[in-house]
Amino acid sequence: MSQTDFLINKKRSAPSFFIFIAIIGLLAVLIGFGKTFIVPTAKGTFSAPLIIHIHGAFAFSWILLFLLQTTLIHYRKYSLHKTLGMLGVFVAAGVMVTMILVGKYVVGRDLSHGLGDFSYSSLTGNITSAIMFFLFVLFGILKRKNAASHKRLMLLATIVVLWPAWFRFRHYFPSVPRPDIWFALVLADSLIIFSWIWDKFRNGTIHPVLKYGGLFIILEQTFEVIAFDSPTWRSVAKWSYYTF
Repeated sequence: MSQTDFLINKKRSAPSFFIFIAIIGLLAVLIGFGKTFIVPTAKGTFSAPLIIHIHGAFAFSWILLFLLQTTLIHYRKYSLHKTLGMLGVFVAAGVMVTMILVGKYVVGRDLSHGLGDFSYSSLTGNITSAIMFFLFVLFGILKRKNAASHKRLMLLATIVVLWPAWFRFRHYFPSVPRPDIWFALVLADSLIIFSWIWDKFRNGTIHPVLKYGGLFIILEQTFEVIAFDSPTWRSVAKWSYYTF
């Protein structure tokens, strides 16, 4: 092996930024859902409809797939990466559909618990997140021949699907006010800010996909926090509940 090849392989041995984010995402899921889903399920004390478990399986599969795919690219296993990409389409579709179905289940559950019209309000966010996630995946597939755009679109899709995990960190810090802001917005979207900083320092500029896609996510989720449970929001949620 030449000295040049040695230096290239040595440089390649350091985990990429995308692997780093994938590991953070995996840890966020394990910690975020640890108290409310993983540990209770392991103890046999968690009871929920099948759709909850199916959605959990799809969403967790996406996080694992993102980690695997970024690792395959890191080690230049391009053929296997492309093959598994076909599986990614199926997983992404499963995440989107089950996310909406889970949202509908939560509305029905809350209605049965006497929460009234407030029960509908969570559904709008479920639907917008599901659609936003799948659109990023779809655009990522369409841009698969443009590596720089493709991997950033998949990164943004993963950041979107991680939102519920970050929000469940509120169970570890119940004294923190407005968890919808500090956990579901600030903490969740901090990955976007972190990605911008990395792109700027690593590549000299923030890639347009990451800049504008990330900005769209932040603005959309900020709007959700502001508009949540307003009369218009409830009307849209009710319409969605009885339409989908």
